[in-house]
Amino acid sequence: MPISHPDVGTKNSIATALALCGALLLTGAPMHAAAQSGWGTYQKPFAASSPWNSRPVQPVLGDFVIPKSTYAPGVAGGEWSTGVFLAKAGDQPVTVSGLPKTQGLWDPDASAFHDVTIPRWPADVVAASASDGHADIVDPATGIVHSFWQLKKVDGKWVAAQYAWTKLNGRGWGDPAHYFQGARAAGVATAGGLIRKHEVKDGDVMYRHALAMSLTFDGLSSQPTYVFPATSADTDAATRNTGKIPEGALLMLPSSYDTSKISNPDLRKVAETLKTYGAYVVDRNFGTPFFIYVENGAGFDLHKGGWDNNVANDLERMRVALRPVVSAQGWLDGNGQPVVLQKQMNLLSMRGPWQLQSGASLGDFDTWQQAVVFPANAQAVTQVNYSSRGLHPVNWALPQAGKNYRVTARTTGGGKLRLQVRHPSGNPLYFDSGELTNGEGKTFAWPDPRAIVTVYATSGVGTVSTVSGELLQMD
Repeated sequence: MPISHPDVGTKNSIATALALCGALLLTGAPMHAAAQSGWGTYQKPFAASSPWNSRPVQPVLGDFVIPKSTYAPGVAGGEWSTGVFLAKAGDQPVTVSGLPKTQGLWDPDASAFHDVTIPRWPADVVAASASDGHADIVDPATGIVHSFWQLKKVDGKWVAAQYAWTKLNGRGWGDPAHYFQGARAAGVATAGGLIRKHEVKDGDVMYRHALAMSLTFDGLSSQPTYVFPATSADTDAATRNTGKIPEGALLMLPSSYDTSKISNPDLRKVAETLKTYGAYVVDRNFGTPFFIYVENGAGFDLHKGGWDNNVANDLERMRVALRPVVSAQGWLDGNGQPVVLQKQMNLLSMRGPWQLQSGASLGDFDTWQQAVVFPANAQAVTQVNYSSRGLHPVNWALPQAGKNYRVTARTTGGGKLRLQVRHPSGNPLYFDSGELTNGEGKTFAWPDPRAIVTVYATSGVGTVSTVSGELLQMD
């Protein structure tokens, strides 16, 4: 299981995409010239079609009100926020290990403890100073956002509790196979939804993406603990949360909310964003009704010169008005085009544990390739994973009995994939794909909601080979 996030200090979709219709093109949401290009970059992470960069059309809001708590709501950077650091061509590799006196650096995707070597480590990396120690590194050369939890330097070496990654030009959220893609409890990188340095004084009336928000215990739901597009939540959420908003929920201000009454221009910009894009709940904090994250070093301060009662009162009014989105007529991507957010996604991961069935030595699961990688071998190696960990139980993507699924091999160098589906007791064996080469696939009806999977990976011969696969619902 992923390591849970500590609830110390102010640490920091229900929305369902319905059938798109002509009303999508009639939305009053403004377009912005900068939104036409530059997606999947350091300054504008993730695809235009990412939930982060998309906005709902005619959203329907629920009635749950975020409760008051110990502290006032906030929008800020600081010790519980994060930095986003750009890797450049001349940056040197750095190996990050686990925290001292622990089992090592936890990689939820691989379900294993291991060191990770980041090929280009920016010299200016500074983790947030509180116990979460968040920091994200964006590497355009590899197209990867590296996301760390509890990152810090000990005796001149970088260590952390947890590592995850996501594609710079991807969705910015996990999928059922690669379910944990960042350091937030919801499984997302801390760069997702972050108010960035270059955006604070860009002259726009709003931020052109959804924001990232945390709630405290009495706001967050215990069942479900998360909803699409989130793939995870704090590990004790089911026992400690007492509210009604799961992680992954999109919160918005109603379109009628009067932002002209907000005197602080920085807060007014946030409120305008909450009316158009909203904020996704990605984490839990201690005692703050809601907290929206700003990149460290942005110079964003709603309480310049000391506590500002006007700002505090406006934040309190926003708390009362914020509501979870329960449905939407449709969605528009960052370019203003209709988009369906919840598509069929791959269910099958190649994570271990693996056992050697024949051949010289095991291939290794490479999280960045999402594949088992074999070195060149004189004879084929076959390995098997009986654990069913390749089928992570993301609650909105569980296989459904009677529905048709198709498994397809994605291999190189002559590798082969085999998938078996069986009863948890081991028998009966419901489905056996046989060995599949690259591009080959088979379709079958899912037999039982309790069914488990056994995955086989076989190497090529005489060359480096990789084995991965896709398991997609077909109807």
